[in-house]
Amino acid sequence: MNDIDLMVNQLRAVAAQAGAGTSVAATNAATQAPSQDFAALLQSAVDEVNNTQQGARQLTRQFEAGNAEVNLQDVVLSLQKASLSFQTMVQVRNKLVSAYQEVMNMQV
Repeated sequence: MNDIDLMVNQLRAVAAQAGAGTSVAATNAATQAPSQDFAALLQSAVDEVNNTQQGARQLTRQFEAGNAEVNLQDVVLSLQKASLSFQTMVQVRNKLVSAYQEVMNMQV
């Protein structure tokens, strides 16, 4: 989830910078911030959601197989975490698509 939060914060910073215009202070702050590849950050977030879903699926299979070390509460909790992370990823994707469409509709 930290990667998604970081990505959302970066999007907010870019939106604030675009709304305020490009100033020297904003440009200096952007160059001083640690630079990360957006595609790598997005891929990392998707991988984290996938790992959460795979873990929940594996825990569910272990519970179905009768593994005494896995209880129902852990299974339900892991399934809810996987569902929440997927829903969050979908909402972030929707915001990215909306932002992309807004940028493409801008007149230069």
